Amino acid sequence: MKKLSCYIIDDEKGPRERMAMLLQKFDDISIVGIEGEPEKAIESIISKKPDLVFIDVEMPRCSGFDMIKAIREKNVSPEFIFVTGYNTYAIKAIRNGAFDFLVKPVDIDELSDAIRRYREKHQQKNGVGSSGNLAIVESFSERELEIVRLISACKDTRQIAEELNISKNTVDTHRKNILEKAGLRKTTELIVFALENGLR
Repeated sequence: MKKLSCYIIDDEKGPRERMAMLLQKFDDISIVGIEGEPEKAIESIISKKPDLVFIDVEMPRCSGFDMIKAIREKNVSPEFIFVTGYNTYAIKAIRNGAFDFLVKPVDIDELSDAIRRYREKHQQKNGVGSSGNLAIVESFSERELEIVRLISACKDTRQIAEELNISKNTVDTHRKNILEKAGLRKTTELIVFALENGLR
């Protein structure tokens, strides 16, 4: 199995070192860069072209969103996974093209899931297992599809319940069933799934 090249950017030393320590536990990961200054990281990422970039959101002088824009303007397109203590950024991160979102302190199981889904996504791009998502989408009921579309539109449980004239408990039950059918664990993963499969 080809090793994934990964880059870590975080202005805080502790989280940088923790992420490096966690990634070193994976035999299929190669860390090609660790940086604390956004400007230096942009140049380095453009040069090294890693597969995955683990990136903080709030940094001095340049946010994670600014960094992604600057890197993509140079036609370099790694997958970005935001790593931040601010859970409120999750939807914005996905909407700005991040592959995933991890909350500090990063849990190794969630990190493992993100790496697994990265590999699955890129296998599908290469024609491996691409029919799987279609089967999952076709397994959703009409109501479940409505809820997936509303979730991907950044609607919360209360807003979905009001729009569909159902209870919040019913929305939560549908959400749980949708996640189980898709083999996902959290709402941010579902948003990525929805965007990748045209459910918006």
